[in-house]
Amino acid sequence: MSAFNDQVIAEFRANGGRVGGLFEGRDNMVIITTTGAKSGRAITNPLVFLPDGERIVLIASNGGADRHPAWYHNLVANPELTVELPTETFTGKAELVADPERTALFDRMVELMPGFAEYRDKTSREIPVFAVSKVS
Repeated sequence: MSAFNDQVIAEFRANGGRVGGLFEGRDNMVIITTTGAKSGRAITNPLVFLPDGERIVLIASNGGADRHPAWYHNLVANPELTVELPTETFTGKAELVADPERTALFDRMVELMPGFAEYRDKTSREIPVFAVSKVS
C-alpha cells in the first residue's frame, strides 16, 4: 500500500489536488500527516473526506477491514495533524465523534460515496469517524 499511497500523494501535490486512478474526478481528496502512535514518526496518508462546515470529516473505514487503519491509532494517540487540501495546508486537531452524530456523518459520506456502505457491511466493527478542526 505504501507505494500506492506515495504515488497518490505525489500526484495530489503535483496537480493541485487532482489525481487519477481510483480517485479520478474526486474533489474531496486530502493528505493527512499524523504522528505515529508507536514510532513517533511523521506518517502521511491520502484519504477522502466529507466537508462539514469549517471541519473536515475522516472515516476510518480501512476498506471495510476488521481492524482500524494505522492512522486511526495515530490520531487517538496524537490528535494534532497536518491537513493538505488542494487550496491550503493547516494544522488540525482530530476528535472522535460519538453517536448519534457519528452515524449521521457516516450516512452523509455514504450519500457522497456509496462505497462506504459496502465498507460498513463488510465489517462487524463500528467504523470510527473523526471531525478535524483547524487549530487557531
